[in-house]
Amino acid sequence: MGVILLALGLVLIAEGLVYALAPSLVEQLLEMLRRLSQEQRRNAGLAALALGLVLVWLAFRLGI
Repeated sequence: MGVILLALGLVLIAEGLVYALAPSLVEQLLEMLRRLSQEQRRNAGLAALALGLVLVWLAFRLGI
């Protein structure tokens, strides 16, 4: 349970920093995402999911 809370906290920190430091870039990113097709967004989401799984697996293998 502690690892889940740690992961959630780190995600919220990263998200908060992006919105606090570069809110206009978030607007630009959202506009770029709107231009992508649904299939492209799905593929990007699957790639992010796969990368996240690899990073979590690597962290556990390293004993973090």
